Amino acid sequence: MTVLLDPPAWPAHGTLWSHLVSDTSLHELRTFARTNGVADRGLDLDHYDVPADRHDELVAAGALPVDGRELARRLAASPLRVPGRERRRARRSALLARWESLWPPDGGAPAAQVRAVGEDLVDRWREPHRVYHSRLHLADVLDALDLLSPGITGGTSWHAAVALWFHDAVHDGEAGRDEERSAALARSLLPPLTADDDVEEVARLVLLTAGHDPAPDDVTGALVCDADLAILGSTPVRYDRYVHQVRAEYGHVPDDTFRHRRAAVLEQLLALPAPFRTPVGRERWADAATRNLRGELDRLGAGNAQA
Repeated sequence: MTVLLDPPAWPAHGTLWSHLVSDTSLHELRTFARTNGVADRGLDLDHYDVPADRHDELVAAGALPVDGRELARRLAASPLRVPGRERRRARRSALLARWESLWPPDGGAPAAQVRAVGEDLVDRWREPHRVYHSRLHLADVLDALDLLSPGITGGTSWHAAVALWFHDAVHDGEAGRDEERSAALARSLLPPLTADDDVEEVARLVLLTAGHDPAPDDVTGALVCDADLAILGSTPVRYDRYVHQVRAEYGHVPDDTFRHRRAAVLEQLLALPAPFRTPVGRERWADAATRNLRGELDRLGAGNAQA
């Protein structure tokens, strides 16, 4: 692995900043950063921002000094780069605007409380330990829901959208327990904003994301699960970035253990009766998801053979 570091040339907060990147592995980048005392909060989706007074120390620890143009070129050519258009969708202001759009001024929910809940949620999605389950994932699932919702009957895209805001609001890397805690958070934060029946429906939908297996007649559940799994049907380059993000997020897990656990997750997804339950989801993502999942599972198997 080669970790790259450009000169401190970016002013902010009274100092100059460098960018620390890898063009091959987010997992190894995060491992290098943590080993050398670079805080997780310094990770900005595909790079770390590090202050000028750390530059020489990080070079001595093994980072390769390159000029800014070379660093940008190599990151742009890698599968790890997050383009500017995606960054803009994941900004705090953009996400808060989407949250507030769910609660029209004449809907009865107090604007100040709507704003406070939205700020709480965005802050949770921006927690520094997250790599994949980040504010970018939130923007992605909301965009996916926008694609899935037109023409849907028998379900409600509003409940689906609110559930997606909560579905990974608690994310400590404990499958099942994370969904339970996220549902409990919805039951805690939503009562001032909406009716009890709405709160319970949102909590139910959040819990569905633990297994992504809604009942055949659960249209709203299908919207939530399909939006959450849309990444599986993305392009090969985007899927590759997702794989890197997941490995980095679970960087504390040893390689062999991660391979076995990740393979179990992939096999569970492939064993679902159908990876997508909405007509649009099946048409747009089902075939690509099967290819992506089987390809990753094959690569994990090759890694086990080499270990």
